[in-house]
Amino acid sequence: MAGAIASRMSFSSLKRKQPKTFTVRIVTMDAEMEFNCEMKWKGKDLFDLVCRTLGLRETWFFGLQYTIKDTVAWLKMDKKVLDHDVSKEEPVTFHFLAKFYPENAEEELVQEITQHLFFLQVKKQILDEKIYCPPEASVLLASYAVQAKVINLYQMTPEMWEERITAWYAEHRGRARDEAEMEYLKIAQDLEMYGVNYFAIRNKKGTELLLGVDALGLHIYDPENRLTPKISFPWNEIRNISYSDKEFTIKPLDKKIDVFKFNSSKLRVNKLILQLCIGNHDLFMRRRKADSLEVQQMKAQAREEKARKQMERQRLAREKQMREEAERTRDELERRLLQMKEEATMANEALMRSEETADLLAEKAQITEEEAKLLAQKAAEAEQEMQRIKATAIRTEEEKRLMEQKVLETEVLALKMAEESERRAKEADQLKQDLQEAREAERRAKQKLLEITTKPTYLPMNPIPAPLPPDIPSFNLIGDSLSFDFKDTDMKRLSMEIEKEKVEYMEKSKHLQEQLNELKTEIEALKLKERETALDILHNENTDRGGTSSKHNTIKKLTLQSAKSRVAFFEEL
Repeated sequence: MAGAIASRMSFSSLKRKQPKTFTVRIVTMDAEMEFNCEMKWKGKDLFDLVCRTLGLRETWFFGLQYTIKDTVAWLKMDKKVLDHDVSKEEPVTFHFLAKFYPENAEEELVQEITQHLFFLQVKKQILDEKIYCPPEASVLLASYAVQAKVINLYQMTPEMWEERITAWYAEHRGRARDEAEMEYLKIAQDLEMYGVNYFAIRNKKGTELLLGVDALGLHIYDPENRLTPKISFPWNEIRNISYSDKEFTIKPLDKKIDVFKFNSSKLRVNKLILQLCIGNHDLFMRRRKADSLEVQQMKAQAREEKARKQMERQRLAREKQMREEAERTRDELERRLLQMKEEATMANEALMRSEETADLLAEKAQITEEEAKLLAQKAAEAEQEMQRIKATAIRTEEEKRLMEQKVLETEVLALKMAEESERRAKEADQLKQDLQEAREAERRAKQKLLEITTKPTYLPMNPIPAPLPPDIPSFNLIGDSLSFDFKDTDMKRLSMEIEKEKVEYMEKSKHLQEQLNELKTEIEALKLKERETALDILHNENTDRGGTSSKHNTIKKLTLQSAKSRVAFFEEL
């Protein structure tokens, strides 16, 4: 009994000692995770747990993000998780995202997991149009979503876009995923809006402006132009940053320069600006110092890992090449085997045809032999018939004599008919000659009549012509000939006029076509301009003014003036 009571007491004490927990959901760029957290955990405890789970060592770039009334906030490392203004409904959701961006991704991002997370986040920002990406960069990045945005802005079909993207992909084929992602980041880090956090502010004069905070420093933008800042202050020129309520104060490193201030819309925004400024400033100064021992070890491990992967890729490439050669050899052997099978099949078919031909020849020889026998039989029968005819010829000798007599009589009759035919031919020639003489007499009569009718006579002005004999031809042929010549001249003149009008019409048509083409070009130009977004117009203006494609070069140009003149310029905006 006592033992049972003691065990119950021990179980109760263990139950009381178990800490209370709550569920947290962590959303990364490609996964979701859930953890049971103790009620007393601070932000650092949860953040370290997530980093260990991901195998991430470059923790200084990342943070846990949540939203408060449409405002982004980041989990503080030294504050309890539940003391933040987060939803108490479980699971409590945080987004594991990059909070600070590197100046040079290739030099600063060491771990492959770090590169991958940055790649996914930057790609999503480009696809969501939070980072403006010009069309030529969208082809390099092979971003189909950005391409879909610009496809109506340029006179290029989807097939033309796909052709260009496919060409770039073919050039980069064979690269490892981490290499391709790093190339992506190297292109993206030169985009104007890469890594910039924008905040609405007002200067002393009340002018509405945008404050941009990134890895290089603080930048002041026109609200309508997020691509090119008006002025910039790199982190190495800033000594101190602080805020009081909604007023933010920046103290330049040069103490001779007055501080400059601006106001934000909310106190919560000032807290976020300060967090980002401190973190970016620390990383800016850290980059310009020697790497810590931890970073040196990470880079050494990364180099070893990269060398190992390179060797592994080379080994895989060799194996792939050997496998491809083996497959080609196998395909060649299979092709040759198939060819040999086809040749064997053809030879077999030829043999079968030869056998069939031999059978046909044998059958034909048999038929020929039978035909020869039949011909010999018929020859014998013919010989017998000749003998019979010879015997019959003797009996028909008398009949032959009678036939010769009849032939003689026939020849005499034919001679008489020939003589009659010759006589009739002579009569025909005589008739032809008589006909010719009659026609000549008729011609002379017509000529005489023509001479009579053409003699001048004193007739009335409109005499009625006497009817001519039916055998005399009409003389209206002359009038008809004149009429024909007249009509032919009209046709030539009409054809010339038509040809002239045709030339004039072609010239007018050509001029009209040129006007139509010019009008079409003007309409198309207007149409393209109407499709441009505000950021497209700003980007094109920057390009026309000779703007550089490097974001770092743009910031460098803006900082050529003295810090004092830049502060004064900010105050006068």
